[in-house]
Amino acid sequence: MTTFGVNAFGVGTGAARFESMARLAAQAEEIGCAAVWTSELYSRSATIPMAAIAAGTSRIAIGSNIAYGVGRSPLIWAAEARDLDELSGGRIILGLGNGTPKMMEAWHGVSGEAPAARMAELVTVLRALWHLHEGPVHHDGRFYHVHLTPTSDVTEPVRPEIPIWIAGVNRLMLRTAGQHADGLVGHPMYTADYVRGPVADEIAAGAALAQRDPGDVTIMGIRMCAIDDDEETARRQAAYAIGQYAASRVYDRLFALHGWSAEQDRIRAAARDRDDAAVIAAVTDDMIDTIAIACRPGDFADAVARIPDGFDHLDLIAPPWGLTPEQTRATNLHILDGLRTHFATAAPSLVETELPMAPSPWFRHVRR
Repeated sequence: MTTFGVNAFGVGTGAARFESMARLAAQAEEIGCAAVWTSELYSRSATIPMAAIAAGTSRIAIGSNIAYGVGRSPLIWAAEARDLDELSGGRIILGLGNGTPKMMEAWHGVSGEAPAARMAELVTVLRALWHLHEGPVHHDGRFYHVHLTPTSDVTEPVRPEIPIWIAGVNRLMLRTAGQHADGLVGHPMYTADYVRGPVADEIAAGAALAQRDPGDVTIMGIRMCAIDDDEETARRQAAYAIGQYAASRVYDRLFALHGWSAEQDRIRAAARDRDDAAVIAAVTDDMIDTIAIACRPGDFADAVARIPDGFDHLDLIAPPWGLTPEQTRATNLHILDGLRTHFATAAPSLVETELPMAPSPWFRHVRR
């Protein structure tokens, strides 16, 4: 069965912003969400909010969706993960991504070559450093060089392993997730058909390389939810967000799978012309209904119940493009209200809210 989570979006400035994130996480925990997620960009960290949320909750899993793997050294990643997992009592999921090669180079000052190989090596070194209490770590690889012999005793972490999920859309990163990660952090453009087809195929290929069961890799999706009293406004919000992603060639395979390549070309042309109205008009109703949820608040719980099978976990988010902070906050509250109704009306056997404390997999259901 699919479990659900929400993004911890903060409002305000100073301490109030972190307090608002912790309150939202506590609400999500109270209604039965399985996880709450944080994200980072060039001006915000994912890990600092995770600490605030850990201090304000007691059961819900806390994950990064995503944090930049290249943004910290493996040593600092391992140290921060140990602290966060200790603070939360073993509830952390490290969701890591690289961003685009251009972002890797321009933002983080590292080479953008071979991002999948870099991620695989990062995960390998992170796992070794997680066991630093067992002895020295020595690694010489293509991207990372670590030689660390502790000079004093290292405290054993609260769990034998830390769950590491990695973000991916295309072949190499999906195979890397299948071979090395505990989970895959999907993308807002993921559809159920894309997950059951190309994603499942590449995860299986990667798992075969590691001689592991592909079912042990948790598949997380991200569903954009545009919610407004005026349904047409909600659909325009969803269309605008879809259009921002569709202009990128990263998603060509997904659009081709659904037979949307011609429409994608029209979106791309409108984006080049910086014509937002044309971008919205070029996004079809089929795209909106397949990729996102766009509805009135009172219809959201029913829309959640109609999400197709294929995901182990879904992070329900406000559209990341085009909304004001106030609109994003209002949408998140609508998401929580709708999930409360969904959990209350679904059969108990179909609602999973408690997470096992084993590192992998965190969210399991029978794949159809």
